[in-house]
Amino acid sequence: MKVLLVGNGGREHAIARALVRTSTPEHPVALVVQAGNPALEQLGRSLTMDPLDPGDVVRRATSENVDLVVVGPEAPLVAGVADAVLDYGIPVFGPTKGAARLEASKSFAKKIMADAGVATARSFTCTTMEEVSAAFDELGAPHVVKDDALAAGKGVVVTSDREEASAHARACLARDGGAVVVEDYLDGPEVSLFCVADGETVVPLQPAQDFKRVGDGNEGPNTGGMGAYSPLPWLPEEATRRIVDEVAQPVITEMARRGTPFRGLLYCGLAMTSRGIRVVEFNVRFGDPETQAVLERLESPLAPLLHAAATGTLSKIPAPVWSDDAAVTVVMASGGYPGQADTGHEITGIEAAEALDGVHVIHAGTSEEITDDPADVAAGCCGFEPTYALVNKGGRVLDVVARAATIEEARALAYRGVDLIHFDGEHHRGDIATWPDHLTVTLE
Repeated sequence: MKVLLVGNGGREHAIARALVRTSTPEHPVALVVQAGNPALEQLGRSLTMDPLDPGDVVRRATSENVDLVVVGPEAPLVAGVADAVLDYGIPVFGPTKGAARLEASKSFAKKIMADAGVATARSFTCTTMEEVSAAFDELGAPHVVKDDALAAGKGVVVTSDREEASAHARACLARDGGAVVVEDYLDGPEVSLFCVADGETVVPLQPAQDFKRVGDGNEGPNTGGMGAYSPLPWLPEEATRRIVDEVAQPVITEMARRGTPFRGLLYCGLAMTSRGIRVVEFNVRFGDPETQAVLERLESPLAPLLHAAATGTLSKIPAPVWSDDAAVTVVMASGGYPGQADTGHEITGIEAAEALDGVHVIHAGTSEEITDDPADVAAGCCGFEPTYALVNKGGRVLDVVARAATIEEARALAYRGVDLIHFDGEHHRGDIATWPDHLTVTLE
């Protein structure tokens, strides 16, 4: 199967690695990837493309004669890339623009959940600060304020400080056509469950937990995610089935009823509250960094699973097979993240980290830059070989992933890898894959 993978961040590197790692003689995979990630480019033929231009993606897919297009990030889906690929007759793993509204608009997702009978937090969609203030009065603190539109995982503020909550709401409303969702605070630990869907059938992957705030002990602002682990020993075994039956399947059924069938990855972000399972958010693509941990545990081929979702044949293939091992992902971020990132610093130690048995490093925000003096480069003639260095170029730079028999072993191994890697300004959380003592979850 020849696969075109759209996107070049950490999530896409993890997907590409899983496609290659789980390929077999019966299910061989040839990858075409988006250029711009030096590690991702090593896994397949790389092409420069504009992921937000549906026509450009279609041109690349047709010129390469691919069997499947996999869209990694949310922005291309919201831009209609899947629609354009489907119109040309190529299977695509990723929802259409209409179905991608589940992530593109928090208020739309709330309407879908209401119609599907899915439990979530009580909320108000606000377009003025007067409405925001009234919502704060009605719901009380802590205040949960969500940008209604896409915000790269950083559009949520949870705080008891009304002024901070108001400032975030005001910033969301300042954009053209801006809206903000104010909702009840949901107690209890959060769980991420990826569900592969083909418009009708839903196949769950393995649960994981993400660590959203930038600092240890869940302190500081929200980020796109600072680490994750899987499995979750404290989560009841029946939780996955319950989430599919009570959340994912009703949403997929409702989307089909509306004439916008959902084919792709439905990310269910959930709170295991004292009142039962409640939806925190939906995403319409693999989550980052949970993907790095979940796919590391996959034992069966990934490509046929994604192709079956794209072609409406999930019910005809075997369920995914999972390792009993644990996987832990620790994100190494640039100085200043989740604010303005301090970039351009050389990264060292990746080879030493990957020499550890059970460790690999996913590139989320790196690039190769010439380190020679510009005058030497300009004066170079035939045969001149420039010197390159790997540098950080984004907020989240690397994901150190470790797999071992237990969570404790995988966690220790991941942090051994982190300790071997260096770049100026780097910071990471030191408490990934930990949870409160005596944590128990009871499903209502």
